[in-house]
Amino acid sequence: MAESVWDYPRPPRVEPAARRVRVELGGELIVDTTRAHRVLETSHPPTYYVPSEDVAPGVLVPSRGRTTFCEWKGIASYFDVVTLGRTVERGAWTYPDPTPDFEAIRDAVAFYPGRMDACFVDDERVVAQPGDFYGGWITADVLGPFKGVAGTTGW
Repeated sequence: MAESVWDYPRPPRVEPAARRVRVELGGELIVDTTRAHRVLETSHPPTYYVPSEDVAPGVLVPSRGRTTFCEWKGIASYFDVVTLGRTVERGAWTYPDPTPDFEAIRDAVAFYPGRMDACFVDDERVVAQPGDFYGGWITADVLGPFKGVAGTTGW
């Protein structure tokens, strides 16, 4: 069943994803989990957060000096994502001390799908949310328009 991102709440909410999530980089499968959560926010496709223990060992390297602030979730810290075949600077992030409403994603990791080789929800390859700041995952069952394209910064 299709979901419109315009039916998602503001402030956003976090919920269990109940779907298989996979991430590939540098010819390696670096995430394969059924324990992800997704954050849903008006005008944004879902962002998937995976338990850090479901990320391949050694793939996440803390980025130096890079944090951002979300009014809903708190302060995000970033990771470089490193495999034998490829390195992506600031390709993933986490909330090590989220606000109480987002405790479910404490230390979970979100990946920018446009910076990875491929991301999948179940067996569907994800399309990255437009723009370079947001990390939403677009699948066939998520309907836009989506924040991130030119002219949408004021949404």
